[in-house]
Amino acid sequence: MSSAPKNPLVLIPARMASTRLPGKPLADIQGLPMVVQVWKRAMEADIGPVVVAAAEEEVAAAVRDHGGTAVLTDPDHPSGSDRIWEAVTRLDPDGRHDAIVNVQGDLPTVEPATIRAAFGPLADGGVDIATLAVAITDAAERTNPNVVKAVLELVPGARQGRALYFTRATAPWGEGDLYHHIGLYAYRRAALQRFVALPPAALEQREKLEQLRALANGMTISVALVDAVPLGVDTPEDLEKARALLARR
Repeated sequence: MSSAPKNPLVLIPARMASTRLPGKPLADIQGLPMVVQVWKRAMEADIGPVVVAAAEEEVAAAVRDHGGTAVLTDPDHPSGSDRIWEAVTRLDPDGRHDAIVNVQGDLPTVEPATIRAAFGPLADGGVDIATLAVAITDAAERTNPNVVKAVLELVPGARQGRALYFTRATAPWGEGDLYHHIGLYAYRRAALQRFVALPPAALEQREKLEQLRALANGMTISVALVDAVPLGVDTPEDLEKARALLARR
């Protein structure tokens, strides 16, 4: 069984080719590009060095111009996990960092405590990957296929548990809470290396959920519960909400 990771690296994948909000990483929020706002939140989490894994030089340059660190990656990666693994191999070929925290580049208002919560379950040596969820309180979310549900076996009396499945369907059946999955991950380095080398799984392709590849191949995902879903910026309306939230800070 693995020990708790001692030297995590926080990576933020970012690319300009967003379908619904082109140029998203450089969208201005309170005088800073959005990707820089995310970098600032990740720095405030204070769990390790923070680097933006950029698909384009203009994104990397914007981060560096504001005092951050960025590495340029292949713009054609199929997923953020592939992008961050390339960044890991470039930044740390000797394997000094034993865990990788993947903070999505469109979460400019994410609380630093939320990022720390995603890293916490890796203290258990049997956990390969850690992620987050929130108990659903809006009835409409229970049947919304855009809200991914984490099906969990919770540890009694604790705010985390093992993921048994992730789905866009309403699950599990019966009385009790449903959990809204948050796509913020922490990986043991060896788990991330294994994950990106695996072929897509059948249920991953059916549900359009990359994390099912890990479960299909026997990897353990632990989910920590937090109190709120961070605002993901996917549309111009989301961008205005993020601007308003950060204006109040």
